[in-house]
Amino acid sequence: MVMDTGGRLIAGSHNRNEFVLINADEIGRIKSVKELSGQTCQICGDEVEMTIDGEPFVACNECAFPVCRTCYEYERREGNQACPQCKTRYKRIKGSPRVEGDDEEDDIDDLEHEFDYGDTEALGHIQSAGVIPGVSGGYVGSSGGSRHDLYSQGLEISLLTYGEEEDQISSDQHAIILPPFASHGDVIHPSPSGTSAPIQSRPMVPEKDIALYGYGSVAWKDRMEEWKKRQSGKLQVIKHQGDIDGGDLDGNELDADLPMMDEGRQPLSRKLPIASSKISPYRLIIILRLVVLGFFFHYRVLHPVHDAFGLWLTSVICEIWFAVSWIFDQFPKWYPIERETYLDRLSLRYEREGRPSELADIDVFVSTVDPMKEPPLITANTVLSILAVDYPVDKVACYVSDDGAAMLTFEALSETSEFARKWVPFCKKFNIEPRAPEWYFSEKMDYLKNKVHPAFVRERRAMKREYEEFKVRINRLVATAQKVPEEGWTMQDGTPWPGNNVRDHPGMIQVFLGHDGVCDVEGNELPRLVYVSREKRPGFEHHKKAGAMNALVRVSAVLSNAPFLLNVDCDHYINNSKALREAMCFMMDPTSGKKVCYVQFPQRFDGIDRHDRYSNRNVVFFDINMKGLDGLQGPIYVGTGCIFRRQALYGYDAPVKKKPPSKTCNCWPKWCCSYCGSRKNKKGKTKKDKKKKVKHREASKQIFALETIEEGIEETNSENPSRVSQEKLEKKFGQSPVFVASTLLEDGGVPKAASSTTFLEEAVHVISCGYEDKTEWGKEVGWIYGSVTEDILTGFKMHCHGWRSVYCIPKRPAFKGSAPINLSDRLHQVLRWALGSVEIFFSKHCPIWYGYGGGLKSLERFSYINSVVYPWTSIPLIVYCTLPAICLLTGKFIVPEISNYASIIFIALFISIAATGILEMQWGGVGIDDWWRNEQFWVIGGVSSHFFALFQGLLKVLAGVNTNFTVTSKGGDDGEFSELYIFKWTSLLIPPTTLLIINVVGVVVGVADAINNGYDSWGPLFGKLLFAVWVILHLYPFLKGLFGKQEKIPTVIIIWSILLASILTLLWVRINPFVSRDGPVLEICGLNCDD
Repeated sequence: MVMDTGGRLIAGSHNRNEFVLINADEIGRIKSVKELSGQTCQICGDEVEMTIDGEPFVACNECAFPVCRTCYEYERREGNQACPQCKTRYKRIKGSPRVEGDDEEDDIDDLEHEFDYGDTEALGHIQSAGVIPGVSGGYVGSSGGSRHDLYSQGLEISLLTYGEEEDQISSDQHAIILPPFASHGDVIHPSPSGTSAPIQSRPMVPEKDIALYGYGSVAWKDRMEEWKKRQSGKLQVIKHQGDIDGGDLDGNELDADLPMMDEGRQPLSRKLPIASSKISPYRLIIILRLVVLGFFFHYRVLHPVHDAFGLWLTSVICEIWFAVSWIFDQFPKWYPIERETYLDRLSLRYEREGRPSELADIDVFVSTVDPMKEPPLITANTVLSILAVDYPVDKVACYVSDDGAAMLTFEALSETSEFARKWVPFCKKFNIEPRAPEWYFSEKMDYLKNKVHPAFVRERRAMKREYEEFKVRINRLVATAQKVPEEGWTMQDGTPWPGNNVRDHPGMIQVFLGHDGVCDVEGNELPRLVYVSREKRPGFEHHKKAGAMNALVRVSAVLSNAPFLLNVDCDHYINNSKALREAMCFMMDPTSGKKVCYVQFPQRFDGIDRHDRYSNRNVVFFDINMKGLDGLQGPIYVGTGCIFRRQALYGYDAPVKKKPPSKTCNCWPKWCCSYCGSRKNKKGKTKKDKKKKVKHREASKQIFALETIEEGIEETNSENPSRVSQEKLEKKFGQSPVFVASTLLEDGGVPKAASSTTFLEEAVHVISCGYEDKTEWGKEVGWIYGSVTEDILTGFKMHCHGWRSVYCIPKRPAFKGSAPINLSDRLHQVLRWALGSVEIFFSKHCPIWYGYGGGLKSLERFSYINSVVYPWTSIPLIVYCTLPAICLLTGKFIVPEISNYASIIFIALFISIAATGILEMQWGGVGIDDWWRNEQFWVIGGVSSHFFALFQGLLKVLAGVNTNFTVTSKGGDDGEFSELYIFKWTSLLIPPTTLLIINVVGVVVGVADAINNGYDSWGPLFGKLLFAVWVILHLYPFLKGLFGKQEKIPTVIIIWSILLASILTLLWVRINPFVSRDGPVLEICGLNCDD
């Protein structure tokens, strides 16, 4: 065998079809300068240049491995910053820029190069050289290619033949052949012996005949060249013929030469279960807490307080309700998981070099109503972040729904489209984050850090000036819109603005970007930007936000028909430009993507004070509860930051995975057990069971049946939609042939033959106010009507159809929004959510009785039940928070004299509650401050917003009284946390203020009574004081919110609260249950009052 190993041993495995070079003394020897002269770079193949001192460039001072300066700087900037051969960390060489981790160099005067990072275009010099991703994570190029990953894997040679062996091999071909430069590299490249240059051989047994080696697993040049040609077109991605849902990988679609462990064939995401060291104690504590609760209620029920029976009975009823509510909240968190995505695998699978991207199209929905409460500048920033997202521009379309038909929004969007022509190329050129200019320019930048290039600094400053001018134009529009002319607004051509009458106007659609001829300043295509305002007429029900979203679904289906939809509120901008790719790792995953109906991202917020006084971040819900649901059937839909599968919104059932036929038993073939198995099946299936099965199927169909389709029509959701008759589809989706045809396209897309004028006419038709009449929109299709919280209903219906959802938490938050940070706005927001839950509770879609026999899992149902029942907790919560004051004022208590047994139970209960919270904080990554703020606002919202929502919901259901909600004001730019101290009067403030006053009064009265009665009265007082202090601590943020920056509580709050507290006190004195009805009991005190 003839080979030159450069002093290294070649080891390999015939079964694994690989070779490994093992280091020897030759590697560790430092070569002289003479030996290095004329060397070629072992990464790119270029010649190693000379330094300014006339000496060859040496990247590594330990082994002198030949690497050119370009590859050296690239390895330090983008790689693992170590020598590929000896793994020694590269040190900075004079003339090269600094990277993170370099030591301080006070003795080197090289400032002109230390922070010089070159042109940003040079960052991709390897890609421009024609390098394509290789087999084992390395690169395959025209001249051997770069092998960064190959070096970092212990000098392991890639699998060259992948199991292919020739039946006949020529005798003049050798098994192992090295090229001349292999003495410096680590890769074996086979070539015919007749064409190879003379090389220095170093065989271990020179006298041995090479024919005795037989043939190995290394391919020869003719086969290698043919294989490389195939790989150049197929190795980067799996053969994928537009199956965006991730078709079944049965192996027939794939090339036989593709390795099974190729990076492009790996799953695009994976589950990361919580470590057993965290989750096992957590589950154990939950079980122990259940046991302690059992002993607690056993003691409470069997030990009544006879002299305060009313108080005792009330407290026990409240505690039972709290225990049931805790069970519904706790057990959906039994299987918490986290997830990890692989964006590089997504690119390998669906993005080939030189070919159009095969990533799925995405339509993005932005909803807005009132530009005075939702500033156009905030909406513009959201739109700009969408247009600049890191996704193929021809596959993104942004639809802005203006449900207020405001000309201000229209003109602001026109200005936004002009500014986007400059902003989008700037974002993509420098790869900045975030891509919403308001928040990007508000971040402080250190120009001596993060490889800031002078060219970037110049362009950034120029772009900031452009953005300031853009803000001036938007603010001028807002100032102009403050005074509406009597005759209404007119457009540029003099025609009246169609939306002058907000409640009576035609549908409007305007395509600002995405049509032919409109490009950015660099001549590149821009994503589509469409303005939509649906038709509104008096006498029609428009269903608020849910109706607007359904209108966008139909418009987008006619114009672009992307298979996936992203909806965001106007104040939720894209903070992570790769957010869409993160979601596609789940939606387009070939193994589990087809059953995913939506990918929900957590909500993160800007502009919240450091202490988060009113728990606006809602961290406990997003980082604990949602992770728990992700381990079941998926998180609930929270209204924004969610990417949907369009087919799931159309009301179709989730695809059912067909199970392969299994054998009767594991030990014998099926034919051996067919007789026994058939007899067993016949005996097991009785007539009664068959009847039950038929009834079960009929009940399941009744749940998901279309309400307006006449009887006798079979359910067609599980069938191929293309087989459904046109008449049935029109009854379900409406009278639009174009839209109905789009619903049959599972992979999306629109006909290319039709003109844009035809599409626009049809798009205006599908947003008419009467289009949804006698259809399934809002019932089985699209966003579901019937509640102001349409998000819960919509996600619930999808889960009932058997779909599952996914919770995605990228390292960089995907979306960020604005939160109402002052107390009044926050309470109104919670009031709206709670009212929606009450509406669902009284509707036919209540999870307590709806959806059985479908695809909803039991613990997932627990979560939905908790989401609609929690407003009812306000009643026992208000009563329970009142009990401490009553106990202190009357001298009674809800618990009899505590024994040692009772003390143990109470202490165990408190410890289990604390332990559960601590362990949840541990596996959820939540801080104790966030957890405590959540507990406080649970009480504040429960005694105010939840109670009023329950009252208003009962009025709506029983008396038909509707409640109109105003849009929550979004943050302005008038100072940091300026709204935190704004006080706005609302009746929601009365109940918690009253509870605060009566508990404080109770504490004062109780302490005064104990001081007056002496030492013996302090023992019974301790439990009552602890109870009252618990209430006051939970309401403390509310008390701070009342004061704000003022020196005193507003007078109106004091008057109402004192009045209500006085009424309750007088009422209690009048009906005091602890005083005998026959009058007070007079006892002989021992004193003679007659003397």
